[in-house]
Amino acid sequence: MTDPWTPSEPGVLRLPSGRLVRGRGLRRPLPPGPVPTFGIYLLGRTPPETAWQSEWVRWPDFWLPRDHAGFRAVLRRAWERAADERVEFACGGGKGRTGTALACLAVLDGVPAEQAVAFIRQHYASGAVETPWQRRYVARFTPVPA
Repeated sequence: MTDPWTPSEPGVLRLPSGRLVRGRGLRRPLPPGPVPTFGIYLLGRTPPETAWQSEWVRWPDFWLPRDHAGFRAVLRRAWERAADERVEFACGGGKGRTGTALACLAVLDGVPAEQAVAFIRQHYASGAVETPWQRRYVARFTPVPA
């Protein structure tokens, strides 16, 4: 087990289960402090190299993941690893795609889908989940069963 994120660190979200995950924008410098042990990068192009394990979800800016089933599987792995690892989600700005992925992760963690966007906007970033189709995606999100 690695030391978890500190809840007061920028971008750290506490899910109802108590798991801590971090969201951030890749256009900003890496925050000081511990680095992730696992990263999910939500980009339309190949993400930058990292010194930690990571997975790339093809996801163009302002849109939705290209492979919905693959995204659900990656999300499940991230949720499982967040129980005892430092997991981060990141896109270019850290709001639209990252907020959408975090809202789907909250659904996986037990937040009702129709409340997940509000949960993320309250606990992560007020401008998260930017587009109407991202909000609709979260409202209709069904996670892969364990």
